[in-house]
Amino acid sequence: MFTNRGTVVLFNNPKVQASLAANTFTITGHAETKQLTEMLRSILNQLGADSLTSLRRLAEALPKQSVDGKAPLATGEVDDDEVPDLVENFDEASKDEAN
Repeated sequence: MFTNRGTVVLFNNPKVQASLAANTFTITGHAETKQLTEMLRSILNQLGADSLTSLRRLAEALPKQSVDGKAPLATGEVDDDEVPDLVENFDEASKDEAN
């Protein structure tokens, strides 16, 4: 799995579970995060045309990395890795719905 930060999440022996009704897939197993440059030779032959285009865009963005080592986000993407703060009390809202 490619990230927008120039890394690859690699699963050894992944297990895939699917809930087709919810259109949801889950990949579980031991995951390692490696730099794209480390994995490039081993994954190059597995990439399709769309992935090669994305890889080309990512390679163009790598020289533009900031000092903290994070690649800039692609146009239109939002950095939403963190869980948002809970602003409402769920218990109170569920009591209101019950009435």
